[in-house]
Amino acid sequence: MFLVLLEPADMADGEADEQSSSTGSPDGEGRVYEDKLSLHRRLAIRELVDTEVTYLHMLHLCARDIRSNLQQLLQEDVNVLFSNIDDIIQVNSRFLHDLQETASTEEEQVHLIGNLFLEFQEELEQVYKVYCTSYDQALLLMNTYQKDLELQREIQSIIEAVVPQAGSSGLSFLLVSPLQRITKYPLMLQKILENTPPDASAYPVLQKATFALQDVNANINEYKMRKEVASKYTRVEQLTLRERLARINTHTLSKKTTRLSQMLKQEAGLVPRMEDKEFDDLEERFNWVSLCVTELKNNVAIYLDNLEAFLRFKPHEYNLDIPEGPVAQYCHLARELQLAAFLEFKQRLEGLVWQPLCSLAKALAGPQNLIKKRLDKLLDFERVEEKLLEVGSMTYEEEATRHTYQALNSLLVAELPQFNQLTMQWLGQILCTFVALQQDLAKQVLQRTEGSLAQLPHHHVSEPDFKKLVEDELDQNSNQLHSFRENFKKVLPPPTIQPLLPGAERQVQGLLSKYGPGKLYQVTSNISGTGTLDLTLPRGQIVALLQNKDTKGNSSRWLVDTGGQRGYLPAGKLKLYHVVPSEKEHQGQAGPHEDSRHLTPEPILAPVSSVPTMTQVVAVYPFVARSSHEVSLQAGQLVTVLEAQDKKGNPEWSLVDVNGQRGYVPSSFLARAPSPAPWGWRLPS
Repeated sequence: MFLVLLEPADMADGEADEQSSSTGSPDGEGRVYEDKLSLHRRLAIRELVDTEVTYLHMLHLCARDIRSNLQQLLQEDVNVLFSNIDDIIQVNSRFLHDLQETASTEEEQVHLIGNLFLEFQEELEQVYKVYCTSYDQALLLMNTYQKDLELQREIQSIIEAVVPQAGSSGLSFLLVSPLQRITKYPLMLQKILENTPPDASAYPVLQKATFALQDVNANINEYKMRKEVASKYTRVEQLTLRERLARINTHTLSKKTTRLSQMLKQEAGLVPRMEDKEFDDLEERFNWVSLCVTELKNNVAIYLDNLEAFLRFKPHEYNLDIPEGPVAQYCHLARELQLAAFLEFKQRLEGLVWQPLCSLAKALAGPQNLIKKRLDKLLDFERVEEKLLEVGSMTYEEEATRHTYQALNSLLVAELPQFNQLTMQWLGQILCTFVALQQDLAKQVLQRTEGSLAQLPHHHVSEPDFKKLVEDELDQNSNQLHSFRENFKKVLPPPTIQPLLPGAERQVQGLLSKYGPGKLYQVTSNISGTGTLDLTLPRGQIVALLQNKDTKGNSSRWLVDTGGQRGYLPAGKLKLYHVVPSEKEHQGQAGPHEDSRHLTPEPILAPVSSVPTMTQVVAVYPFVARSSHEVSLQAGQLVTVLEAQDKKGNPEWSLVDVNGQRGYVPSSFLARAPSPAPWGWRLPS
């Protein structure tokens, strides 16, 4: 309900009558002045109410009609443009409602308006400081839209259809309205205050409200400046070393040197360190929260890796050569759970736990960088304060340094508690979601298996007995696997070194008698000497070690004797050669001459010489042919033995046929196929 105001013409006639009736009277002049103040006060109040109605209507048009029609813009851009306009509408709607309820006697109305602004002071500051801070980003977006003429025309047509008075200014005309409104409140209150007598009862309240709204605008400007400073330092740039070096100049070197000097002085106790217990407590709390987020993220990552490994193992897809029965039921149940329950659980876990956790960890980077920059600015601030105490003045740059630190510190002290609290709430929600997902998985598995459990052979067995049954079966199968592995080791020992070259027995015997078995090494791959004292030897050559380093003390080059020449070889291509006696030596039936014909690398495989001619054996190790008289082998390849010795009767080389190709291969690389005892999987009935 509004005050009933006189029309301007009626007011003018009334004033004229009063002036004519009171001309020359001091009391009459006083009444004229008071009436004039009252008139201007009423007009100022009317302006406040009317413009508030128009302003709120404009906000509704922006939020309801314009924002919803800008579908050609990204949702992120729309959020930046209109910021928290919904919060502003909510606060100003209540403010306007209470403002319209203040209509009563004139002096009482002024008193109520002053109290109303004091009541809404904090709410107005909270909502408008957020909008004013994001307005610069909105301006940058609008500047980019102007470069796209087609997009600019579409936006302009939408705005003109809703708000024709916006004109060519378009979107900027609408978005600047909240900034203009919050700055106009103290001016309108000042106008009402100027037309209120100082001795009026409403004057102190109105004056307090005017100062309060001026403080609101000052606080918004201060908050905006802090946010600008913070946004400068919270950006985490991924720079290469070259880009970082390119940014170094004399100014940055000077700043960093000064900071280092200040820090060293503090460590040495030459200058006092400024202490801020409030911030230190907040920083400790933030570091603890960051550690919680990091640890949880690492644990969830490990959990996801294990879950991925579990899903990759699909026993129901393997052909275990097991007859139908309980095993088929187990496989059917495992397939159903893996393709439905566990896969769905993994997808929900990634979407509801992992991704929010990654976003939370990413959100920590900004405050972490800001805290780090605060330490740098604190060192600069302490240096400036020392100079100020000594000299009593500072430069403009030093004053800016003080303001930068104060802005960073004030922002962190004001917002770190909220950030820590929100982070812990977010973290708690993520943990609750993780627990809920686990519960849903267990419930879903039980529901899916409820019908199948009754058909399985062990549904009547108690849980302890079933665990004992499974443990016994696993132990039995484990022992069977162990036995098979041992048999496999005996039949197929791991490869060691290359066999002796044909005709190398005499050379090996000479080295053995001269240096002993502990000094003999075998070349593991072909060596091409590059230096004057370096040797060129084929793979399989036996040499004797003379010295395990060269003349310069280099232990990677060894001095060796081949039985004919001496020189250096790479130590990495030599392997100790084991001389193993043959079966005849073990039985004491072999002579010295025969010993030299059984010098073979350890271990000894089943001799192929006992295999009848034209018998198929298995190639245990791969072998690469080194001449046209040899043939290459692949491990596991079937080989037909044509002759179990070479032309000289040496049993260490066998003539074989491999896929139609004939040639010699080392006999030690061949073995009969293992024939372990029958074994297999079974389930207890």
